[in-house]
Amino acid sequence: MASVILFLTVVGVIFGLASAGVADNRVDTFAKQQNGSCDLPEALVKEIRGYQPIVNKIVDKIVYGEYAGRTWDSLAELVDTFGARVAGSEQLEKAIDYVIDKMQADGLENVHTESATVPHWVRGYESAELVKPFRKNLPLLGLGSSVGTPRGGIIAEVLAVESFKEFETIPAEQVRGKIVVFSPVWESYGRTVVYRSQAASVASRKGAVAALVRSITPFSIGSPHTGQQHYQDDVKKIPVACITVEDAQMLLRKYRRGEQMEIHLEMADRPMDPVVSRNTIGELIGTTYTDTSVVVVSGHLDSWDVGVGAMDDGGGAIISWKALTYLMAMGLRPRRTIRAILWTGEEEGLYGGAAYKEAHKPQEQKEFNFFFESDIGTFEPRGLDFVGNADAECIFREIVKLMGPLNATEFETPTDGGPDISHWTTRGFPGASLLNKNEKYFWFHHSAGDTMAVEDLKNLDKCAALWAAAAYVVADLSISMPKDVQP
Repeated sequence: MASVILFLTVVGVIFGLASAGVADNRVDTFAKQQNGSCDLPEALVKEIRGYQPIVNKIVDKIVYGEYAGRTWDSLAELVDTFGARVAGSEQLEKAIDYVIDKMQADGLENVHTESATVPHWVRGYESAELVKPFRKNLPLLGLGSSVGTPRGGIIAEVLAVESFKEFETIPAEQVRGKIVVFSPVWESYGRTVVYRSQAASVASRKGAVAALVRSITPFSIGSPHTGQQHYQDDVKKIPVACITVEDAQMLLRKYRRGEQMEIHLEMADRPMDPVVSRNTIGELIGTTYTDTSVVVVSGHLDSWDVGVGAMDDGGGAIISWKALTYLMAMGLRPRRTIRAILWTGEEEGLYGGAAYKEAHKPQEQKEFNFFFESDIGTFEPRGLDFVGNADAECIFREIVKLMGPLNATEFETPTDGGPDISHWTTRGFPGASLLNKNEKYFWFHHSAGDTMAVEDLKNLDKCAALWAAAAYVVADLSISMPKDVQP
């Protein structure tokens, strides 16, 4: 962050709070950032530090007390009952109905759903086999929105490359009629995922009949990983799937040795018409500000159709829901409303968040104070990352220091795990996501390995406690979080 000196005077605070529908300025704030350091007013620092006993109580109850283990049990019941919850599926809609019933049973308030139109894609029979120079099954998973092959599949020669840059050097006449295999080196998810999203369109431009992509993961035990892909408007749609890391690397080695290979590919995947799904919402209504200056905690309820979505993003959804349940059970009701939103249609392109943004845009400046989202794993928590202006950052840094009982006081910026809330945070609303020890997250991501075996009971308790404590403090502060919102 550039070196700046920012003065948040009493007048500035009142203006910022009024824009959020809050005019409570009992703490005079004067925030200064210079060379990355903060100088908050003593009264505000004292107020924030005064929440330590409440944070300690939340941690004790959820991690060590009567609520210990309940978060894991709730997640296990959800995924054991409904399994995978892909957008457009009956399983997802039944899971939404289930969560609504359970939220109401937990005593949450204003429990309801809000509609969102989402893509509907159905995985059919899928098979890939290397048939020349020898026969070998190639485990695969079609990518979301992929078209299928003709009945009986296609048999075509293989062309394998490591990168798009390498593919650019190959003339179209050498590509036409072939199955292109992309086997990129893993750099990071953000840098490598472009092969999953763009491979079909890149290969199709030169006349390929299908594309196969190395699974977007740093580690593999012969497991393919799925995910969404996107056809560009001006290309012919061709089938596309991810294959295992091992097979992609093997095919690339053989191609570079000059071996001629053929693959028999059959996919009965079908893009369908969009359908209406629902975001799932429950609240802990504030004592002072009921429908303005709302603090949102969130995760997405949908998943891919392999595994059961326990990690991505059942864990994030469950801690957002249960944070409110536990706060209510403890009699902790903050000044501002905390709203749990379990998004739909995240995996295909943040459709639930987009629909919610449009529905609430007319009143969003007054309605929303802060956004939390957990969508990068619920392993052992390390702290919270943040996005927002310098004044809000100074305040949030102090809040994160309260999480010492969880050994989760790390602070990073900008936020990494908040895709749905990016509809707001990219426009100046402050937000945060869960920092956790998720080094192995992409080992299981979008694969059959995303199951309850990934989730640790005690770590899930700690994540729920961190989520509940941070949300409570933000929602109960005497001032709203400063923001610089763009249309």
